[in-house]
Amino acid sequence: MTRYVMVADLNRCVGCQTCTAACRHTNATPPGVQWRKVLDIEMGEYPNVDRLFMPVGCQHCSDPPCMEVCPSTATGQRKDGIVTIDYDICIGCSYCAVACPYQARYKVEEARFAYGDTPTENEAIRFDAGRIGVAQKCTFCADRVDAGLAKGLTPGIDPDATPACANACIANALTFGDLEDPNSKVSELLTENTWFRMHEELGTDPGFFYLWNEK
Repeated sequence: MTRYVMVADLNRCVGCQTCTAACRHTNATPPGVQWRKVLDIEMGEYPNVDRLFMPVGCQHCSDPPCMEVCPSTATGQRKDGIVTIDYDICIGCSYCAVACPYQARYKVEEARFAYGDTPTENEAIRFDAGRIGVAQKCTFCADRVDAGLAKGLTPGIDPDATPACANACIANALTFGDLEDPNSKVSELLTENTWFRMHEELGTDPGFFYLWNEK
């Protein structure tokens, strides 16, 4: 069995937002919609203040609350763990957005582009009218993963089978791969480092892990 997950090394992330830009370029998300974004967090009190940058987005939980509340079964889960949305049967009720503890879902009611009413060349190519009026979120670039697998490539190893955000990370802070493969890079990172997951106490079993060696 395969389970694709993302590992974010908070000790390496520099908060450059290149992952955010790569996601927006790849998925042509409209202004204000960031399937991958980076939180800027300050900790402590002066003069002992620390700062970290934390990539966030859909956590692709193995027990996703968004799927449980979906009345139309539009939210689903693949055998490889990726949580999906079927835009054709989503009714736009936003129950999933309310249920998601990670605030990872968006809904836009009309087409919006970066520079007014006219889409850029990239936005025109990648615009998906099916995402208007329905829920949307990070897909772990499932189409890219599938296309890569069809070519015999390995997600997390080969760029053409790996999410755009992980490919673009200039600090090598984002790593994608199969958690069930003990020899994968994500498995090695989790074995060799201290890690945590967001809102672990909720029992959703997130597929997004954070490496953090607190000083």
